[in-house]
Amino acid sequence: MKVLLLEDDVALSDILGEHLKDRGFDVTLAYTGDEALDYLVDEKYDLALLDINTPNMTGLEVLRTIREYKNKTPIIIITAYQDTKHLKEAFENGGDDYIKKPFDLEELDQRLNKICRYFSIEQTQELIISDTIKFIPSDNVLYISDKLVKIAQKESDILKYFCTHSNRIISSDELLQNLWTYEDMPSDATIRVYIKTLRELLGKDKITTLRGIGYRFEQK
Repeated sequence: MKVLLLEDDVALSDILGEHLKDRGFDVTLAYTGDEALDYLVDEKYDLALLDINTPNMTGLEVLRTIREYKNKTPIIIITAYQDTKHLKEAFENGGDDYIKKPFDLEELDQRLNKICRYFSIEQTQELIISDTIKFIPSDNVLYISDKLVKIAQKESDILKYFCTHSNRIISSDELLQNLWTYEDMPSDATIRVYIKTLRELLGKDKITTLRGIGYRFEQK
């Protein structure tokens, strides 16, 4: 999936760009509005994220211009504005969704998932776990030394969550709140079984248990 990100804050652009790449997206970074417009006119993207406050052209001006070109690329507008004026202008000019700063990466993921579902954008991701292990979340499949290993849906959900939140502590409560509905919440023992299975497949060093605190997934 090919994504264009327009964000003139270099630090934020790096964070968002790395996160999108970790999710398996092919990311192009633009730092000015006219640069983003050139990319959108010259190349085909599955999705674009456009910040409003950018040099030379604003994200809204880029949006308005590409819609005049009949370019139908799905667009998520990013802004620090908290008023409804800019929200209204974004939608009137053909924006498909809107996210307000500050936002966390989980909210961004949900916005991306919503757009992909609505526009039937295929999210074929290949996540690199290690030099010998690849993970295809959409197929619930691991390739371990090129050998295909099918895993259960919840094991896949947990591993995908670990991959998008790697190298930090994740509690059982966080997994429960993000991967299960209230009615279907399992016990801690069930989660431990899923983790044990993943650890056996990936290697014991990939998922560290911090007793009484949670888990840490190590990703290079």
